[in-house]
Amino acid sequence: MIPANRFRPTAFLFSLIFVLLSASIAFAGDPDVIKASHHDVSPPFSQMAVGASSNGGGRDNQNITARSTGALISNPNSDPLATTFAGPLSGVTSALNFDGQSAQDNRDLFGFAFVPPDTNGAVGTKQFVQMVNVTIAVYAKSSGALELGPAAIHSLWSGFGGLCELGGGIPTYADGGDPVVLFDHLAGRWLVTQLQYDTTFTHTAECIAVSTSSDATGSYNRYEYDFGSNFPDYPKFGVWPDAYYNTINVFPPHGFAGAEACAFDRNAMLAGATASAICFPPLSTVSSLLPADLDGSTLPPTGAPNYLVGLADSTHLNLFRFHVDFSNPAKSSLTGPTLISVAPYSEICARATTVACIPEPNPGEKVDGLADRVMFRLAYRNFGDHESLTVNHTVQGGALAGVRWYEIRKPSAPFVYQQSTLVDPNVNYWLGSIAMDKIGNIALGFSASSHLVFPSVYIGGHAASDPAGAMFGPMVLVNGSGVQFNSFKRWGDYSSMTVDPTDDCTFWYTQEYYATTGSFNWATRIGSFKFNSCKRGN
Repeated sequence: MIPANRFRPTAFLFSLIFVLLSASIAFAGDPDVIKASHHDVSPPFSQMAVGASSNGGGRDNQNITARSTGALISNPNSDPLATTFAGPLSGVTSALNFDGQSAQDNRDLFGFAFVPPDTNGAVGTKQFVQMVNVTIAVYAKSSGALELGPAAIHSLWSGFGGLCELGGGIPTYADGGDPVVLFDHLAGRWLVTQLQYDTTFTHTAECIAVSTSSDATGSYNRYEYDFGSNFPDYPKFGVWPDAYYNTINVFPPHGFAGAEACAFDRNAMLAGATASAICFPPLSTVSSLLPADLDGSTLPPTGAPNYLVGLADSTHLNLFRFHVDFSNPAKSSLTGPTLISVAPYSEICARATTVACIPEPNPGEKVDGLADRVMFRLAYRNFGDHESLTVNHTVQGGALAGVRWYEIRKPSAPFVYQQSTLVDPNVNYWLGSIAMDKIGNIALGFSASSHLVFPSVYIGGHAASDPAGAMFGPMVLVNGSGVQFNSFKRWGDYSSMTVDPTDDCTFWYTQEYYATTGSFNWATRIGSFKFNSCKRGN
């Protein structure tokens, strides 16, 4: 992210060439063990959630993003799976639909705003937590009423010390953003994370807080993990029984080192004990992997590794397997890639000089398609008779952008069970997030925009009984009524679709949009809905 009137660092212009690896191999490298530089137990967040005073715009919060060179482009006007909605989305009941945090909250707390918002959220037993750059808010799941915030994320580390707390106290330090919130439904705990760094990029850290109860406004076990001058960009997390898995894009002081995978000791963090992380050296030919994030009450098979998925080339995805052993770190392993064959696709906005190609109505600027990566989350579910991973990315869907989505089965020997590219002849669809409920219904949320359509938030649905690859909709979460300009053409960088752990049926989606035309003036939306076929006791 970058605040108003601040430029993205030159590392943004670095390009990355994806190299196709033809076989699954054991990763050649010993794992590193990273100890938390500090950990403690916080007071209740409700007592610490305060805003930061303005530093007059002197903070330099910036996001470094590894990008493809565009080598994946084949035929930019062809996608063999391009299909429009198969019909209206019926058999779905909407529940809540309300505005979340906005750029104005940035201004109220910090004196300036940030782009992009990095909108994401998660639903727990009684609350929905939304995080954006660089604020957090807690809402009642039953009504959408605000229970806490918007508050500066770093206020969760008040009294903690170190880089995680100093985001709000010293102008030479920055609230790094790239936040991720997940609900660990196996333990009934919240996982709240944020990147932190100083403005010289010589001191970087991942800040992780795990709640001590299911109440997001309560106390947290807090941790700081230092990455030195190796900037851990675009961190993504997934909940797994044996660890909290994490992927990052690593930027040393000069250049791009590749994608790195880490596993944080979940059991120790839940107990508030000393917790280590086991990380493998960066994969130099790979960027922007996603770790699998467990949905549902059925665990993966005993001893199953976590799965990491990313783009490989125009006809394949990469899948890696990460097995962690905290008692004997040398026995940890990262193997792959296994290549998963998919229908041919082409990136939209793929070339480093033209990454912003999604139009808005005048006077809006073209915004980033962010099509060089799979989009958060990589949702995993074990149905007993089969395991499924769902994931999506943005592609050239014909003349405009479309969302390519997949259901991948049997991750131990992966194959694509169904796939499709959702398009509209007049509107760009991009930057999605996808998940499945407990009976196999699929929900896909995404941004929609064109020369005539204000940036809006749409939902598509695929019932378990629908033909493979069919998507119905759109259900409009919110129609935009403004456009973005002079905002460095940023959009996203991600959104999130999650599933209520209480009924394992209700989807919650949060994404950015524009309600009022302006610069650094984004808004966000939060909505919940469910397929009528999914009921308690299914």
